Amino acid sequence: MAVAAPGQLNLYECPTWGSRSVDCFEKLEQIGEGTYGQVYMAREILTGEIVALKKIRMDNEREGFPITAIREIKILKKLHHENVIKLKEIVTSTAAFFIGTTDGNKYKGGIYMVFEYMDHDLTGLSDRPGMRFSVPQIKCYMRQLLTGLHYCHVNQVLHRDIKGSNLLIDNEGNLKLADFGLARSFSNDHNGNLTNRVITLWYRPPELLLGTTKYGPAVDMWSVGCIFAELLQGKPILPGKDEPEQLNKIFELCGAPEEVNWPGVSKFPWYNNFKPTRPMKRRLREVFRQFDRHAVELLERMLTLDPSQRISAKDALDAEYFWTDPLPCDPKSLPKYESSHEFQTKKKRQQQRQQEETAKRQKLQHSQQHSRLPPIQQSGQVHPQLRPGPNQPMHNSQPPVVAGPSHHYGKPRGPSGGPSRYSQGGNPSGGFNPNRGNQGGGGGYSSGPYPPPQGRGPPYGANGMPGPRGGGSNYGFSGSNYPPQNGPYGGGSGAGRGTNMMGSKSHQQHYGWQQ
Repeated sequence: MAVAAPGQLNLYECPTWGSRSVDCFEKLEQIGEGTYGQVYMAREILTGEIVALKKIRMDNEREGFPITAIREIKILKKLHHENVIKLKEIVTSTAAFFIGTTDGNKYKGGIYMVFEYMDHDLTGLSDRPGMRFSVPQIKCYMRQLLTGLHYCHVNQVLHRDIKGSNLLIDNEGNLKLADFGLARSFSNDHNGNLTNRVITLWYRPPELLLGTTKYGPAVDMWSVGCIFAELLQGKPILPGKDEPEQLNKIFELCGAPEEVNWPGVSKFPWYNNFKPTRPMKRRLREVFRQFDRHAVELLERMLTLDPSQRISAKDALDAEYFWTDPLPCDPKSLPKYESSHEFQTKKKRQQQRQQEETAKRQKLQHSQQHSRLPPIQQSGQVHPQLRPGPNQPMHNSQPPVVAGPSHHYGKPRGPSGGPSRYSQGGNPSGGFNPNRGNQGGGGGYSSGPYPPPQGRGPPYGANGMPGPRGGGSNYGFSGSNYPPQNGPYGGGSGAGRGTNMMGSKSHQQHYGWQQ
C-alpha cells in the first residue's frame, strides 16, 4: 500500500484494516488505563515488532461505534508526520457469547487500535525521581512539540487535549503527539460552534473556561505554554481544583481580563460570573524571572489572555529562544531511560506507599505489644484472677498480694482509668496520618478496647489502646510534583492534572450545560 511522504496528508485507504485478529499479537504489559479501556505493550508474533494496543471500549455503546474513536481513526489515517503518533492498523478480537445479556448484543467482540510503541510519555519521564531536564533537552522537546502541532494546524486539525501524558517519547529522543480522541477538524473562519468542554483543566485556556464556543488553534497554544512552563519549573503551574479556582489561578498569573487587554471578553457567556472582584496585575515575568530572557518572552506570548494575540506554532518555532545558545540538542544524543509511562510510575508510587504504610503499621503494632502492662493493683486489693467465682468458694486462701510503692508496676502510666494514650482520631504527633487522603475507616483507628477483655480488665482504662488501622487503598502523592494523570495513547487513568469535563454532571449544574 502506498503511503504519503512525511509531512503530507495520507489520502490512501487501508483495505486490510480490521481484517486481522488481535491474536496476531502477544500482550506483554499494561501501560495505560482509563475510561476508554486499556493500553498494552504487545509483540507481533510473526515479526517480533513491539507495538501498543489500545482497546476501544464498547461496553456502554448501545448505538454503534463511539464517535470519538471514529474521529481519532479518521484523523490519524490522514496525518502522516514524524512528530505525530502513527496508527498502524485496526484489529479485532473474536466475539464471545455472554449468557444472560439483555441488550440483544450477545456477541461482543473487541476492537483494538495498533500504534507504534513509544518508551515514555512526558509526564512519566518527568516524574522519575531526581529527573530535571537540561535547557538543550527542553528546547529539543519543545521544538518537536511545536513542529508536530504546526503540522496539525496547517491541516486544520485541533488537538484539544495537549498535556504531558499525551506527548510520547521514544529512546531515540523523538517526541510525538498522541491521543486524538478529542481532536477535530476546524474552519479558518472560526464561525462554527464547538464544544468548550475539552482540554484537561490544568491546561485549558481562559476563553474556554469563560464559555466561548468559537475558537481555533490558539487553544492548543495555551496548553503548549503550560507544558513549557512546567518543563522550566519542574511542576504544573496552574493546578486548579475546579473551573472557578482554575480561572482565579490564571488571573493571578496573567492578570484580570478587561476590554483593554482582551477586546470582546465581556461578551463571553460566563464573564460576569467569574470576573475578578479586585484588581489583578500580570505577574508572569516576576514568577519566571530566574529563567532565560528569551524563554520568558516566548512564554509571555504563549500565555496571552487574548487568543487573537497568542503566538502561533509557526511563529513560536522562529522565536529567539530556539536560535540562541544553548541550542536544542539532537534527539539521538539524549540519554536513554527505563520505560516510564505515567500509568507505570503511578503504579510504582502506589506500591511504594503501600510498603511504607505496611511497615508503619507493623512498627506500631510491635511497639504496642511491648508496651502492654499488667493491670494496676491497689494496696490491699485481690488480684482479679484470684477472686473466687460466685459458686467457687476460696479454700486455704493466702493473704492478698500487696504492691509496695517501689514495685515496677506500682506507678500507673497516665491517670488511672483515664482516656487512651492516643486521641480518638489517631496519633497526632507521629506515625502515619489517618486523615491523609481517604485512608482508613473511621479515622483509621478502631474505637473498641484493645486488646479485648480476657478476664483481667482493660489495662489502660475504659477507652483502651487504638486498634489496627482501618481499610483504605487511596495513597497520597504529595511527594511528587506530578499527581496521577491520564495514560499514554489516550484516555485517563486518574483524577490528577485536573479533569476533562466531558459528561460531568457537576459542571452541567454549575454552568447550565445541556447534554
